[in-house]
Amino acid sequence: MIKLITFLGMIGGPQIILIVIVVLLLFGGRKIPELMRGLGSGIKEFKNATKEEEEDSSKIENEKD
Repeated sequence: MIKLITFLGMIGGPQIILIVIVVLLLFGGRKIPELMRGLGSGIKEFKNATKEEEEDSSKIENEKD
């Protein structure tokens, strides 16, 4: 666990540039917008699901009172 935290702490500008270059080489310029759109919609669905869960749990708590 400590090694993972140490690794994540070492990410800087050059490492991010290297990651971007590798992603471009793997997926190509045309696929990246599709991937980002899919990622964005997945995050939006996750946020909506968590909001619904919070609303449901608050309704249950209010009904108990």
